[in-house]
Amino acid sequence: MTTGTREITVTLPRPHVAQARVLAESSRFNVMVCGRRFGKTMLGIERASRAALDGYPVGWFAPTYKDSAEAWRELVRTLSAVVVRKSETEKRLELVTGGMIEVWTMGDPGSSGRSRKYKRVIVDEAAKVPQLEEAWTESLRPTLADYRGDAWFLSTPKGRNYFWRLFNMAAEYDNWRSWQMPTAANPFIHPDEIEDARRQLPQSAFAQEYLAEFTDDAGAVFRNVRGCVDEALPLEGPSIHRRYFGGLDWAQLNDFTVVAIVDDTGALVALDRFNQVAWAVQYGRVATMTERWRPVHGLAELNSIGSPNLEQLQAQGLRQWGGFTTTNESKNDVILALALAFERGEIRIPNDPVLIAELESFEATRLPSGKWRYSAPDGMHDDCVIALALAWWAHLTTTAHVLRIPHTGLYRGADTRRRVKVGPRS
Repeated sequence: MTTGTREITVTLPRPHVAQARVLAESSRFNVMVCGRRFGKTMLGIERASRAALDGYPVGWFAPTYKDSAEAWRELVRTLSAVVVRKSETEKRLELVTGGMIEVWTMGDPGSSGRSRKYKRVIVDEAAKVPQLEEAWTESLRPTLADYRGDAWFLSTPKGRNYFWRLFNMAAEYDNWRSWQMPTAANPFIHPDEIEDARRQLPQSAFAQEYLAEFTDDAGAVFRNVRGCVDEALPLEGPSIHRRYFGGLDWAQLNDFTVVAIVDDTGALVALDRFNQVAWAVQYGRVATMTERWRPVHGLAELNSIGSPNLEQLQAQGLRQWGGFTTTNESKNDVILALALAFERGEIRIPNDPVLIAELESFEATRLPSGKWRYSAPDGMHDDCVIALALAWWAHLTTTAHVLRIPHTGLYRGADTRRRVKVGPRS
């Protein structure tokens, strides 16, 4: 047994101006809608750490392990000087003050946090939590009863889901508060980064990810599709005054092989779509389109069946066709480039019901990693979209106007210090 007291210094994240405003205005239940890199997780860490340093139990909840990993590492780093027990397996920190922080993932929303009692609950990336309503009403809300605890919902928006309903609920009840904080409210993000994103991202994506706005078409990728319809298309034949670029998406049975031809004015001048025909017939149809329009450059998808088929085309002398390997990152580039073309009215398409339906239904789904997956909804096709995107990318890369999506830097804030007095320990 030792006597006396000793003093330990714990460094907590210092709120920037907008975060400080949120803290000053906070109530029992708080919903913060944030643009990317606003600093929501750092604010959550400050809230969780402060309650635990005051001797209370805290629950931190996130949709997946990856969503919680950064917060866990930062909590461990911040509180390491006062941690008496740490469980990496259970993601639990116990402090010398008697406080505790448990980090949960929410694969089963109805069971996370059951049987626990917390002074504070933090729900990070709340808009991504599956069945958030069930998680809150059946699991998380009851954990706050013993201490009359508070809750913080932190997230970038994702459509008009239950997180959106919580945001609006704040206007109906005295003990709820909500804030909408765009990326620009973080003084550590350079304004040029945000302006670059505004110019290069589709309007709906920028509104959601940077302006923290709830958008009706949050999952939609292509806007202004019908505004780009040109009744004069497709053309009957090529012009000696134009250059042409091709896109080719292969399929044989369930999906469709599609050949798209775009000219240097941004017009989709030809589109051929077919399936359930032999490979030899497909090579012939691609050859016919190639010989007729004579694209200066074309891109054919290489994945799966694409590589041997491209070899066959090139063996037949169609060497203007090159390969395009589809990864999540490369698909992100070509799809966003096409989305920008529609948004800015830089592309023209024929009044083709199949093409228009594919474009308007094509959607973006945010993955747990934070990246985006672009695809057709279940049961629908996206072959025309991919062929058109490849043709547009061939056009852009040939004319040296490739667009890249900027990546913002990490939030870096100043620190503030808090002293914790530790009593006798045995």
